[in-house]
Amino acid sequence: MQPAAVTASFQLGQIVRHRDLGYRGVVYDVDPAYQGSEDWYHRHAGERAPRRDAPWYYVIVDEEDAETYVPEQNLEADESGEPVWHPEIEDLFLDFRDGAYVPRQMTN
Repeated sequence: MQPAAVTASFQLGQIVRHRDLGYRGVVYDVDPAYQGSEDWYHRHAGERAPRRDAPWYYVIVDEEDAETYVPEQNLEADESGEPVWHPEIEDLFLDFRDGAYVPRQMTN
């Protein structure tokens, strides 16, 4: 029996908010399941260990020169419609339309 296909809840270019930490950012890539090292996972998982078999997102962080690798359970859609500032935004996206960014290319 094959495992069920995993569907990502957030799209490339979508603006999201971290549920616990509150920062906003833009999804620029997604892994269908956790792809990091065991060491990283254990250092960053915290008390609520996120699922490894659910999507994980690469997010550039608004108002910072930073990016994060976040499990889907820690994200929610940002409905503000406001753009994000990040030094790599123009390298990753073509335009900002209707509250989301248009990706330059698919990375996965």
